[in-house]
Amino acid sequence: MRLQAPKGTYDVLPLDQPRWHHLFDTTRRVLGRAGYQELTTPILEHAEVFEKAVGDAADLVVQKEMYTFEDRGGRHLTLRPELTAGVLRAFIERGMHTWPSPVKLWSAGPAFRAENVQRGRYRQFHQVNLEIVGSDSALADAEAIALMGDLLAALGLRRTVLKVGSVGDPDDRARYNAYLTQALAPHAEALSPTSRERLRLNPMRVLDSKDAGDQELVATLERPLDFLGEGARAHFGAVTGHLDDWGVAYEIDPAIVRGLDYYRRTAFEVHHQGIGAQSALGGGGRYDGLVRQLGGPDVPGIGWAMGVERLFDALEAEGVTATDRDRPLAFLVAMDEAAVSELAALARALRAEFRIEHAYVRRNPTKGLRDADRSGAIYAVLRGERERDAGVVMVKHLERGDQVEIPLEALADHLRAAARDEPQPSTSLHDAGVRTADRG
Repeated sequence: MRLQAPKGTYDVLPLDQPRWHHLFDTTRRVLGRAGYQELTTPILEHAEVFEKAVGDAADLVVQKEMYTFEDRGGRHLTLRPELTAGVLRAFIERGMHTWPSPVKLWSAGPAFRAENVQRGRYRQFHQVNLEIVGSDSALADAEAIALMGDLLAALGLRRTVLKVGSVGDPDDRARYNAYLTQALAPHAEALSPTSRERLRLNPMRVLDSKDAGDQELVATLERPLDFLGEGARAHFGAVTGHLDDWGVAYEIDPAIVRGLDYYRRTAFEVHHQGIGAQSALGGGGRYDGLVRQLGGPDVPGIGWAMGVERLFDALEAEGVTATDRDRPLAFLVAMDEAAVSELAALARALRAEFRIEHAYVRRNPTKGLRDADRSGAIYAVLRGERERDAGVVMVKHLERGDQVEIPLEALADHLRAAARDEPQPSTSLHDAGVRTADRG
């Protein structure tokens, strides 16, 4: 059997690394400036973390997709299918409720779901998460939504649409689910199998169906916004009021739903106009009951998740490139045996300031320049017997083709000036596929 990556996973190759650096560096900068602290949690959690978070009325697809297994000690563990539950487990376990409130966190990393692999569906995918725990203020909701937009803009995306709605308070949800059950029960046999199961366990999730027949059935039904009580309606008005004051562009979507029982009030999504029908980059909502459901104090919270692969797809659609800051400044070419060790020592000295690569064997000029070009370096630095006798190195710009002799002791100054004046190279964002973020 030929060894290969497991189905539904992929390698992030060196040429793909710049876009990952661009994404996470930008996330760290944008969210850090707003006071959010980075948290990294384990990829593995006790299965109970997700079982408590998901609950009995969860989307059955998510339940069936979780990688849960028993380890050698008899412990039931799960590869995280999303990041929020683990973040809130850490919030509880580490006593973060004693920190100044609200606690503002962001996380990023891989998640896992055992779903059917097809275009846009991976078994290992990646998310960026934001959480605000400890505030029930509409201001926290507005900030979370606005920061999602800020991050997308900072990444270079311009064709995104923020959609905002509300699922109401628990009583509002109960009334709406009862309405849906009554309205759809006579048509249950016409629903898709998944929607029939959702109608039994969590009717609101039927609105999320992508099945054309399901959408035809629900098209004329009332929406969650029509069932908001006084408190939820006032909260929603305050959220949109803050967004209006800040000049944040959004659309009100009365059909936005969240399938898990702990979600309440604000719900939101972000879509991209250039990546086809599956246009959602991510979404989020208020989850005031979740920390208590996981065994912690009764504190409110709100958060969002975005799919990294989906973000890359949107960036590719808009032609956004990421700067390749890891490109070597110079590649040192030894043209005789004496220069091999000489240039290796020179490379070690120059690496205190620059990225430098070198050949490990003697090369003639043609092969040496070919090696330098393949490395992606901007300059080739060549040295052989003639250059050694003259006390110089030959420095060649690999794209322009011009070259100049520089005294060996002046090479560092020359490279320093070149690095300052050289325009930053870039690399295209390559297609790595799509995996949407899912917050329930």
